Amino acid sequence: MGAVSPDRPLSPAVAEVRLAVRRALAPLVEPGAATVVVALSGGADSLALAAATAFEAAKLGIRAVAGVVDHGLQSGSAEAAARAVAAAERLGLEARVLRVDVERDHSDGPEAAARETRYAALEKLADELGAPCILLGHTLDDQAETVLLGLARGSGAASLQGMAGVSGRRIRPLLGIRRATTRAFCADSGLDPWEDPHNADPRFARVRVRTSVLPVLEAELGPGVAEALARTAEQLREDAEAFAEMIDETIEDIVEHAEAGISVSAAALAANPAALRNRIIRHVVASEFGTSLTRAQTLQVARLVTDWSGQGPIDLPGCRARRAGGRIVFEAA
Repeated sequence: MGAVSPDRPLSPAVAEVRLAVRRALAPLVEPGAATVVVALSGGADSLALAAATAFEAAKLGIRAVAGVVDHGLQSGSAEAAARAVAAAERLGLEARVLRVDVERDHSDGPEAAARETRYAALEKLADELGAPCILLGHTLDDQAETVLLGLARGSGAASLQGMAGVSGRRIRPLLGIRRATTRAFCADSGLDPWEDPHNADPRFARVRVRTSVLPVLEAELGPGVAEALARTAEQLREDAEAFAEMIDETIEDIVEHAEAGISVSAAALAANPAALRNRIIRHVVASEFGTSLTRAQTLQVARLVTDWSGQGPIDLPGCRARRAGGRIVFEAA
């Protein structure tokens, strides 16, 4: 099982997923990419991605290797990994089991810890294989959930951008495809996806968004909420890219290295709109000291520019900001 019969018409779901994967793989052919890694958990999304990748990669002469991450977070994880490997092999893919240890006390919670560990394992596999890309099975529904979670947490525009279709060598071919389509792909292809118990566990915020919040929004506001959230993420990502270019151009003229850090012209910051001024402040701190500022901390620094009345230094994560004449100086704490 696992291949659509050549005697049966191609279903819309199979055609849609294969096309998305073909478009993702096509740019790799000309540079002569020999290998790609496809993340496979055995769930419907990753299984559809793996099946489509096996089909399209074979046509393009690309070697595809399934990376199956065993997080060891629940009983039966080894069996689930073995099942995913068997599914990959039936599809004609090579498969590697990546056993990892997930940090139990991660500051951002178990989901973030598992995600970071999973990505690190897939990146290591890609390094070993010399693979220029890692295909991930996130769908439009995952994107909508990410945007809603970011909105609820007040995380700002960076969080509301959701996931990028391409981020480094991580590629998400299915980001414009609904979860219902990947399930239909599996059904039409005779594939039996694994149902992760964690995907139904209401302890996780993402599960509550998936099973409770989004269905209520769809029922009360009408269909299309998930698509609208995904469009919002795409628009915010375009805005962020434009801001990033403006910041890079602006910083060259207004930033100078100081004895223990970096300084920025207060007059130049004041001349910029608040949105750009605040982004410059966050960018300078992140680039120089490797830390992120909250909105409240960013506004505190901005007041050294817009509401200067002799206030003293501001303690920030990893650094300190103070006004010195016509400049805002950031020094290591």
